[in-house]
Amino acid sequence: MQVEIIPCLQDNYSYLIIDENNNSACVVDPSESKPIIDFLKNKNINLKYILNTHHHHDHIGGNIDLKKEFGSIVVGFKEDSKRIPGIDVLLENNQIWEAENFVAKIIHIPGHTSGHICFHFFNEKLVFTGDTLFSLGCGRIFEGTYKEMFNSLDKIKSLPRDTKIYCGHEYTSNNLNFCLKHDPENFNLKRKKEIIKKQVMKGLPTVPSTIKDELECNIFLRANDLETFSKLRDLKDNF
Repeated sequence: MQVEIIPCLQDNYSYLIIDENNNSACVVDPSESKPIIDFLKNKNINLKYILNTHHHHDHIGGNIDLKKEFGSIVVGFKEDSKRIPGIDVLLENNQIWEAENFVAKIIHIPGHTSGHICFHFFNEKLVFTGDTLFSLGCGRIFEGTYKEMFNSLDKIKSLPRDTKIYCGHEYTSNNLNFCLKHDPENFNLKRKKEIIKKQVMKGLPTVPSTIKDELECNIFLRANDLETFSKLRDLKDNF
C-alpha cells in the first residue's frame, strides 16, 4: 500500500491509501473533493472507499462529490451515522474492517467528538488519527471530557512504536513551540525540532510521525496522569 498526502483547505490533510496491485484507493477524511479528484484522475486510480474519522465538515466536505464521481462507499462510525453524509457502512469499536485488500482495526477514540474513531492499518503499521492525535499535539475537547481524551490517547500510545501516524492537520510547528515551552530540556524534542525545521523550509509536510517519536516528544502523551494532561490541554487552548 502507498499513502499519498493530499493538502486540502487551509491546513487539512486528506490521505489516499492506494492499492497499487488493483489501482484502487481509499481516501481518509476528504475535506474537499477537487484536489482528490484531480490526483486520482491524473493517475487513473479508482476511489473505492471514503473513510471518515469524525463528522466535522473539514473532514467530510468532499464525501458527496466523491461518491457521485467514483461511486465510492462511505465508511464511518455507527454512532455518527446521522452526521456523516452519504454513509453506507456503519463501523463498531474494535471491529476489523476488511474490503478487498484494505484491512484496518477501528478504534473508538472520543474526546474531540463523541463519535471519533481512528483507522489502524495494522498490516502496514499505519494509523489515521484525525483530530485526536497530532504530531506533537492533540485535539481540542469539544464533545467529550478530559478523561475521554486522555484514555483515547492511551489507546493510541499502546500501538507498536514503529506505527506511522497520519493526522488531520498541519499543526506541527505550533505544537512544537508549545512542547518546547513546557518541556525545554527534552533532548529528543530538540532533535525533532531540527527535522521539522528542515521539512518546513522545503515546503514539505511534517507528517507522518511515529508512535515512538510522539512518546518521546509529545508533551500530551508524556503526561502521566489526568490532572497534568488536563492542565496542559487548558494551556494549549490559550497558547
